[in-house]
Amino acid sequence: MDKNKKMNDKYDIKVKLGNRIKFLRKGKGYTQEEFSEKINIEPQSLSNIERGKFAPSIETLQKIANVLSVKPYELYLFETISPIEEIRKDLIKVISESDIMAIELYNHYMAQKPKTPR
Repeated sequence: MDKNKKMNDKYDIKVKLGNRIKFLRKGKGYTQEEFSEKINIEPQSLSNIERGKFAPSIETLQKIANVLSVKPYELYLFETISPIEEIRKDLIKVISESDIMAIELYNHYMAQKPKTPR
């Protein structure tokens, strides 16, 4: 890949969206195969979306958001992704310093956590 292509990928909305979807999918612990089945597309199509080759349709975007438990616009919050080590460190610090924040974060986590059948 030439230098100009790499530079353009940094600003390509399809690449950013694909990276964001991949980041969120992995955060939920889904493989590409599991996730593509849940959103009813072929694994190769998901791979193309995550690599920024193609943009998902509005219908697929809605399915992606639903399975990831996010609002569709949150898939476009590109600049909010920090390295996971930094996120963990920040969360531990916040939880350690504030009981109220710890409770709020826990409640948010529980609301987002997928329901497991009993």
